[in-house]
Amino acid sequence: KPGEQKHPKEPPSLQCMHLAVVACGDRLEETLIMLKSAVLFSSRRLCFHIFAEDSLKPEFETKLKEWPSSYTKKFESNIYPITFSVGNAQEWKKLFKPCAAQRLFLPVILKDVDSLLYVDTDVLFLRPIDDIWHLLRDFNSTQLAAMAPEHEMPKIGWYSRFARHPYYGSTGLNSGVMLMNLTRIRSARFKNSLIPGGLTWEEMLYPLYQKYKNYITWGDQDLLNIIFYFNPECLYVFPCQWNYRPDHCMYGSNCRGAEEEGVSILHGNRGVYHDDKQPTFKALYEVIRDFPFEDNLFQSLYYPLQSRFLDTVHTLCGRIPQVFLKQIEKTMKKVYENRVIVYLGANHKY
Repeated sequence: KPGEQKHPKEPPSLQCMHLAVVACGDRLEETLIMLKSAVLFSSRRLCFHIFAEDSLKPEFETKLKEWPSSYTKKFESNIYPITFSVGNAQEWKKLFKPCAAQRLFLPVILKDVDSLLYVDTDVLFLRPIDDIWHLLRDFNSTQLAAMAPEHEMPKIGWYSRFARHPYYGSTGLNSGVMLMNLTRIRSARFKNSLIPGGLTWEEMLYPLYQKYKNYITWGDQDLLNIIFYFNPECLYVFPCQWNYRPDHCMYGSNCRGAEEEGVSILHGNRGVYHDDKQPTFKALYEVIRDFPFEDNLFQSLYYPLQSRFLDTVHTLCGRIPQVFLKQIEKTMKKVYENRVIVYLGANHKY
């Protein structure tokens, strides 16, 4: 079937893991740190799809070329202008955060890409992208996208308390990490509140925005919630450790998956990498930012993190450092095991 991902061996066209991000305004550094975290741990080759304002394109190209060759060989990058295929471009561009609505148009723009992981600029990978990419295999025959809930507890969730529009499930969805089978999205017809016959993804976007624009607060994320409210069978819901935000610890720990397995993807929304409201999140961002690419991961990343976390124990998020460290430690051990195997294989006398 088109878009099916269950073959034992993937064809060459699917061997690259496609990662998309939209960067406008002052998001250059944040985006580069996100891409750095992706490259540090992942095994398979990565294809970056960076949507950026024209002024940022040369800066992205320059910065990515400065990375050491041992890492640049692990990815290829494509940089695209900000474009919207339907409706008023300026209206889309100003919806919620600058350019954020661009993510809604990825199935239309990246016509040759079968599957894609979209993330916000304020995301950090604490384990290989390979692991979330494998979730595509878990989609059933109707599912075409995956997101995590906006909250675990309806009584303190934003959508369950304040939303004035339809939303998915009991707490809504957070779209900061979104895994998509683009082939299925392009071929599907979606139920909606506009016409009874169903619409394609591209046909639906602008009329849906026009209908609900006076009721939405979080822009494109609200539109995605509306879409999957009417099409719940199309969504695969992944657990909170794949989109771990301050809400999961600042009101007390409420992400069981992270408590058991550790955080897989950290999402530092609300600007917490750049202020002092959540020092645990800020510490992770700064240690990954400052890590010299070719240094020892344990000495120059893991141990500095442990040290920085000691200064955050007075906060609710800082009281559970093992939640933030568990996957990083596990991933680093795998990286070193793989390097030892490669080294021994190249030196038969050992």
